[in-house]
Amino acid sequence: MGDLVRVFLSLVLSSLLVLPALADIGDDKYKPTVGQAGKDVIWVPTPDEMVTAMLNAAGVTSKDLVYDLGAGDGKIAIAAARQFGAKAVGIEYDKDMAELAKRNADRAGVSGRVDMIQGDIFEEDFSKATVVTMYLLPDLNLRLKPILKKMPPGTRIVSHSFDMQSWEPDLRIETGAASGFMWIVPAPAAGQWTIDIPGFEQPAVLTLTQIHQMLTGSLKLDGKTVPIEEARMRGADMRFQVQWGGGEVLMFEGRILGERLSGRMQPAVKPTFIEGRRTARRPS
Repeated sequence: MGDLVRVFLSLVLSSLLVLPALADIGDDKYKPTVGQAGKDVIWVPTPDEMVTAMLNAAGVTSKDLVYDLGAGDGKIAIAAARQFGAKAVGIEYDKDMAELAKRNADRAGVSGRVDMIQGDIFEEDFSKATVVTMYLLPDLNLRLKPILKKMPPGTRIVSHSFDMQSWEPDLRIETGAASGFMWIVPAPAAGQWTIDIPGFEQPAVLTLTQIHQMLTGSLKLDGKTVPIEEARMRGADMRFQVQWGGGEVLMFEGRILGERLSGRMQPAVKPTFIEGRRTARRPS
């Protein structure tokens, strides 16, 4: 824990350069201190510029339900509601901080669109979120990773400062004094798929291995098996290409819905609509 504390203290010092004056933090009922200890974390508010950048990266709109894990004084949830029109929920373990967040939402005029829950992020249910934001320590991110990966495909996850190691971000976020990461929960694609392609007598067989959003595998078509290239998931959307005979490149763009996929295979002449079904699963 010593190394993590040192990392976080360095963030405290850098954050002080872009945070509002300390007198502006809190109210007459409760004034938190930057760097104060909490449950498994040290409280450092996310700079305003990074809050906006995180929500922009996630493409937040009025249709979203944003959950902020470890909400602190509520600033991310409040920004999601005030700047982007979203419904937002903050989960904060510390009672005084959660109450401050509620008052901040009321002062910001968004209490009707922002809920604050005093609770543990590992016990509260945030499975209905379309966007999850967080500023936690690396070990907490890794504990959350299996929970986050089980969320519906297309859910956007945004983290200030800390990544999730082997799960590469779909987008890196940089502002003048801070950095962040954004992931889109991928649909489970691993397994064997049978695909009907107009113009071919036999269905194609697509075999996929998946690590997070990255795919590897092969396509067997017309008796010929070739490796897939540049293959990845972005939520439920899948893309890959194969090098076909004579230097032709076949490109696939489609969408997975449960055990079925549909999309377009684009040869040199014209796009062809295709449909497929999963015939065997494998762990991803």
